[in-house]
Amino acid sequence: MSDGVLGDVTELLDLEVLDRDLFRGKPSRNERGRAFGGQVAAQALMAAIGAVDEGFTVHSMHSYFLLPGDPKSPIVYDAERIRDGRSFQTRRVVARQHGRPIFFLTANFQVDEEGFEHQDVMPDVPPPDECLDMFEQMVAVGGPDAEVLAREWSAIDVRWIGSSSFGGLEPDDVHPSRSRYWIRISDPLPDDPTMHVGAFTFASDINLLGASLAAHQVMPDTVQMASLDHTLWFHRPFRADEWWLYDQHSPAASGGRGLAFGKVFTEDGLLVATAAQEGLIRPRRP
Repeated sequence: MSDGVLGDVTELLDLEVLDRDLFRGKPSRNERGRAFGGQVAAQALMAAIGAVDEGFTVHSMHSYFLLPGDPKSPIVYDAERIRDGRSFQTRRVVARQHGRPIFFLTANFQVDEEGFEHQDVMPDVPPPDECLDMFEQMVAVGGPDAEVLAREWSAIDVRWIGSSSFGGLEPDDVHPSRSRYWIRISDPLPDDPTMHVGAFTFASDINLLGASLAAHQVMPDTVQMASLDHTLWFHRPFRADEWWLYDQHSPAASGGRGLAFGKVFTEDGLLVATAAQEGLIRPRRP
C-alpha cells in the first residue's frame, strides 16, 4: 500500500455524505503547505458523480482553482443540479474550506450512445519498462522539493520518456514545447469505473503545466508554478492502474501564464481522454 499524498486511493475518493448533494472529502498528508490540486479536482468530480442519476457517466469536466487548500483540514463539496435531461445531466460543485470557496467544477454526464468514431494516432514511444522512473531521477538530481514530492506522490508511478529541452524527443518545429510520460496508479484499484475516473483525475494534474516549460532551459524549482484551471474530456473508459501515455504539448506561453494540452492513450493505442490546463509560470524572484 502506498503512503504518499494519495495514501489509500479508494479511501481518498470515498466521500462522506453529509446530506443530499453535500459531501466531505478527507485531507491527505502534505509537507508543502497546500493541498494538491489533483486531489481537490478528483474529490469534486466524485461529488458531482454522487449527484447524478444511475446510467449517466461523466464525459467532461471544467474547473477553476481559486485559493490554495489546507492539506490538514477536510473539504466540503456542495453539488448543484444544473440540468437534468434525457441524454445529458450537468452538475456544478463548489469546494469550501474554512468558510471560503477554494475550487469550482462543472461536470457534464451522458447516457451511453452509439455514434461516429475516430481518433488521433498514438505516437511511437518506448514501453514503460524502458523509461526512467521520474521520482527516482528527481531524488538523484536533488533539489529542495525532490524527496518531498517523491514521498507525497508515491502512490503514482511515473516514467519519463522525454521533453523538448532535456532530450528523449525528436525536435518538432510545429510543437516546440512537448513532454511525454507513462503514468499509472501504483496500487490495484477496484473494478468500479467511477474509481478509475477519480484516480485518473488526480494523476492528470501531475506535470501537465510543466509542458509549458519544456521549450525553456529552466528547472522547475526556479519557477513559481500554480494551476489556474483544469479541464478533462473522457472519451472512453479505461483503468487508471494500468499504464497510460500522457502525450503533452504547450501551444503558447505569455504574460506569466502557460497553456498545456495532454492526450491520454492506453498501451494498446486507444485515445481515452484529453486534458487542458492553464497555469502561472513566473520566474522566482531572488
